[in-house]
Amino acid sequence: MRLWDGETGALLQTLEGHSGSVSSVAFSADGQRLASASIDRTLASASYDCIVRLWDGETDALLQTLEGYSGSISSIAFSADGQRLASASHDRTVRLWDGEIGALL
Repeated sequence: MRLWDGETGALLQTLEGHSGSVSSVAFSADGQRLASASIDRTLASASYDCIVRLWDGETDALLQTLEGYSGSISSIAFSADGQRLASASHDRTVRLWDGEIGALL
């Protein structure tokens, strides 16, 4: 994923970690966390995993990988206070996560 300056268009950062296409991204309102959804290829088994990755918004470090989907993730969004993260999947589920540590609620 690439992060761009919205005013100047300058490239700010490239985040690496997904091995497949990214379908959705969301920043928490305070900018402290970034979530990204993808269908990543599992190298060991040559299969695909639908996952959400939770990133630190300041250091760009990967904080958590949220797994358990059986279908691709179409949308992710943080609550206004950043305490929760919702994800919607083609497996017909909506999951609610702790927005800070990534625990399934």
